[in-house]
Amino acid sequence: MANASEKSVKVTLVKSPIGYRRDQGDTVKALGLRKMNSTVVVKDTPAIRGMINKVIHLVKVEEVSGS
Repeated sequence: MANASEKSVKVTLVKSPIGYRRDQGDTVKALGLRKMNSTVVVKDTPAIRGMINKVIHLVKVEEVSGS
């Protein structure tokens, strides 16, 4: 399990949440994304994966090895 906690994902907002349901915009904000093309690196947890899956049409996701 130690290896799983080291994994991270890089999430980039590539499409505006304007025009989508409000809860999707709230999810984007909860991920830490504020402006277009902003990027955050977050731990790869089931909760984060669920948030990403909810707004997958708005974001780009890349796997990042933890260091």
